[in-house]
Amino acid sequence: MYTEKEGLRLGLVGWVKNTYGGTVVGQVQGPAGMVEEMKVWLSKEGSPSSRITRASFTNQRSIDKLEISGFKTRF
Repeated sequence: MYTEKEGLRLGLVGWVKNTYGGTVVGQVQGPAGMVEEMKVWLSKEGSPSSRITRASFTNQRSIDKLEISGFKTRF
């Protein structure tokens, strides 16, 4: 819920999901600067109850247009 709120605040689209292993996976799209801000937030702050020990961002690429819409939490 907090990650979704932060993504929307930054004007991003995407999704996030908690895994059974206690990690979070997701996809974020938007202006590069805002995506970088989101990565910093995910790496250092996160939701109030989160305990961040490591953050890894993979499969990064530039896109010509957004491929998804909205920002959602998946269950």
